[in-house]
Amino acid sequence: MQDLLLQIDSGLHRSLNHTVTNLIEQITPELPHTSFVTDLAFIMIIGAVVTLAFFKIKQPLIIGYLFAGMLIGPLSPFWSWVLPDSASQVDAMDGVGILSDISALNLFAEIGVILLLFVIGIEFPYAKIKSIGRVAIGVGTIGLFSTLGVLFYTATALGLEFMDALFIAAALSVSSTAIIVKLLEDMGKIKKESSIMILGILIVEDVIAVILISSLQSIALVGTVSIESIIVVVVVATAMIAGTFTVGTRVIPPLIDRVAAAEHREILLLSVLGVCFGYALFANIAGLSVAIGAFLAGVLVAESKSAEVAKLLSSPIKDMFVAIFFISVGALMDISHLENYIFLAIALIAVAIGMKFGGNMLGNLIFRQKRSKSLRSAFTLAAPRGEFSIVIIKVGVDIGAVSAFLFPLVGIIAIITAFISPFLIKASDRITPALEEEDV
Repeated sequence: MQDLLLQIDSGLHRSLNHTVTNLIEQITPELPHTSFVTDLAFIMIIGAVVTLAFFKIKQPLIIGYLFAGMLIGPLSPFWSWVLPDSASQVDAMDGVGILSDISALNLFAEIGVILLLFVIGIEFPYAKIKSIGRVAIGVGTIGLFSTLGVLFYTATALGLEFMDALFIAAALSVSSTAIIVKLLEDMGKIKKESSIMILGILIVEDVIAVILISSLQSIALVGTVSIESIIVVVVVATAMIAGTFTVGTRVIPPLIDRVAAAEHREILLLSVLGVCFGYALFANIAGLSVAIGAFLAGVLVAESKSAEVAKLLSSPIKDMFVAIFFISVGALMDISHLENYIFLAIALIAVAIGMKFGGNMLGNLIFRQKRSKSLRSAFTLAAPRGEFSIVIIKVGVDIGAVSAFLFPLVGIIAIITAFISPFLIKASDRITPALEEEDV
């Protein structure tokens, strides 16, 4: 009887394998399934469907993108069941899902990171960064590094290796700017006084996160944690940032304005993208991450008089590649062994949310902020982890510094915390009204 069931199961697998293969060949008869064009087409189609679906159910799009990538990627357990014969024949650099070319997925993801951070940089011109004030800088720094420290010791206590613990702690110490801003806009809270403070703290965290990416990458490549290597990374990053805010702001913005004076949008678009990728290349040559170069390029564009036009022109391209980025990231996540670290994820989420809330409350207390504003910002910043969390872990995985399982782990954490975030913001709405009356 058992042999009969095995034969039936094997026959079902072969049938499904044949059906799926024929379907793919009918869809793309003249293109190899592993081609760049084929994978890009599937990503764009899936991205459009997911965007509409999650817009209808009023959920953050990042969650849908990650889910879609996890389902259709070459590492999805679904495909190892549907196409078992193919799964046994591929090597570590290939796969059997709808998206099967892992090298192409990595390329999509890297372009997505560059464009995402570039457009985030356009949101933060130097004047805005400078006017944040010591409160946002102080609260953001205290909240981030207190969370990082406690998470590092928690991860170590849970059995993670040193580099794994360091990268996951850094990843989970940074709140998601994209998710928080989207939630505040959807809830009509973006112009509240507490939201201005939240945006200021997010700016601080984004800048620290960009420096963290470069610092962690360099520390991992050195192989040991040395004060000298950290000093070198900090000095190079500081020099690049200082050069951007002194020399760069005097050279790049006027050039962009001259190009904009031609009133030709295509030329302006190519120019700002040239600044974006050129600065990313410059950062890479300097030994830093392309992420910090792209972010600083956005800051330079933000200093020009044509910043809003440049943002409008580049945002659609950013939206496309951000969707590609998150779908690609989801596709690269191996969730087949999720049950092995689901309890680790829950423990890290609990500590990350608790410490981010406590760290921000401590910072607000030190800087003597109103209790109502403090609670609103702490509740809002406590949960969501997203783009920078994934980028930090991806950097570690790409250079072989951390265990591969951290990639799907941080993806699951990003999804869970994104779901939790709206409930925490609503909880602050119920708690703070009474405190607002007392603060008046």
